[in-house]
Amino acid sequence: MEIAVLSGKGGTGKTTVAANLAYGMSFNFIDVDVEEPNGHIFLKPVIDSVRDVSIPTPKIDQEKCNLCGKCVKSCQFNALINTGNKLMVFEDLCHGCGSCSLVCPEDAIIEYDRKIGIVSSGKYLAGEYIGGLLNIKEPMSGPIITSIKRSLDPEKNYMLDCSPGTSCNVVKAIVDVDYALLVTEPSKFGLHDLSLAVELVRNMNIPFGIIINRSNEYDALIEDYAKLNDYSILGKIPFSREAAKNYSEGKLLMNNDSIKLKFEEIIERIRKDVLGVKACN
Repeated sequence: MEIAVLSGKGGTGKTTVAANLAYGMSFNFIDVDVEEPNGHIFLKPVIDSVRDVSIPTPKIDQEKCNLCGKCVKSCQFNALINTGNKLMVFEDLCHGCGSCSLVCPEDAIIEYDRKIGIVSSGKYLAGEYIGGLLNIKEPMSGPIITSIKRSLDPEKNYMLDCSPGTSCNVVKAIVDVDYALLVTEPSKFGLHDLSLAVELVRNMNIPFGIIINRSNEYDALIEDYAKLNDYSILGKIPFSREAAKNYSEGKLLMNNDSIKLKFEEIIERIRKDVLGVKACN
């Protein structure tokens, strides 16, 4: 079973919720927010394996190249340019699709594996930990997310901490998940971006529930929206100085007795909702 934790915007406490729920439910934790992974700060895994993630990137044999330009026309990402004197490759724009080498009539293009990041694996207190990390300056994190997703065991339970927003990285991460947890905050910005996340998971036919983080006197903003659309609010995590202090120290909120009860209530709701979804399938 895969449960994805996402949010329409950054800063809602998505990773806080994902890490604490994974710990409380004894789920394996997967950090697919590969541009800014931070689940390890709270779960403190022991890493025992690190592997590279690479993409095939073209290298031009200028002596063989006749500057026909077929490779340039085939590239959908503008990673190649014909200057009239030589062919140039912009590696950072290359998506590794291989079309340029396929259309080259002179076999002047050779592909090599270019490292764009890593995937780390290990153990944390309640299960396995897998986290990706995109290299600095690399613009494309999709291959790392795909690599992580392909390594998951369908017989195991995973909590996926996704990137903020509704970008293609989020789409890649939540493909084939069983359930989505949408973390939001009681503000107009939170409501606006929550609606974007709802639209995404609905378009992908993924069952979902809403969690209000930093709950306060403005909860009605989210509650009215959920009631109007018949969406399920799984629970609320209160806005408190104590929670903020634990967070700033990299501590799990599940270890705080006063906040733990809130997470246990959410976990109970998740189990009921997810089990109901699985039974229907």
